[in-house]
Amino acid sequence: MASAVGAQPLDPDLALAIHTSSPELAMALAPFPWSGDTPVSVVCKATGKGLANVLHQELLTLLPASQWGRLAALAVATGPGGFTGTRLGVVLARTMAQNLHVPLFGCGSFVLMARRLAQQLLREHPEGCAVQLEQTLRKRGWIRGRYRITARGGVQECQAPQLLTTPAPAEEFPWLHRPAVVEPATDVVELLRVLTERHALGDPGRWQGVLPLYPATAAERPQET
Repeated sequence: MASAVGAQPLDPDLALAIHTSSPELAMALAPFPWSGDTPVSVVCKATGKGLANVLHQELLTLLPASQWGRLAALAVATGPGGFTGTRLGVVLARTMAQNLHVPLFGCGSFVLMARRLAQQLLREHPEGCAVQLEQTLRKRGWIRGRYRITARGGVQECQAPQLLTTPAPAEEFPWLHRPAVVEPATDVVELLRVLTERHALGDPGRWQGVLPLYPATAAERPQET
């Protein structure tokens, strides 16, 4: 059937990723579904403690509110990271997903780092390996997360990031030690890949289950009931 004369093509759906788990705000916008090859619009801005003052405006610069109806899926980094920054990003993403009735996918910032490091590590350990990501805190211990990298490049979280206040005892398992450093521009694009993969697997992306991650020691974790 011929299209109507003068009919305008519909704007493509979009996917938005938000990463606020570091002192640098990062957002990425891509067509949805994203093939991984299509160009992505990325915004990175050093904000420090001023994230609340610029987050909304930077979002509007990337995607004006009049275009929010084109959003078909969202993703957000859930930390660990700065308490206020991580919370602001998660709250914004949850609010948008709820009001726009679109799926929201949360992914830990350490998982994104492990996914980024996977190909580099496999060049050194083609059979696969296990990596421990470590972030030293200025005032209170350090955060550790553990991940297994499979020979095909998959990433499995063996131990979610947790806060340690004393050095861990020596272990026989040969963990590779790497610093947990966010690379905002790269990690926010990896967050889009997570969104694409989970959507393709049929994950409904319910916003209610997306919460910021604040690591605690074993003694500080709430008791399971």
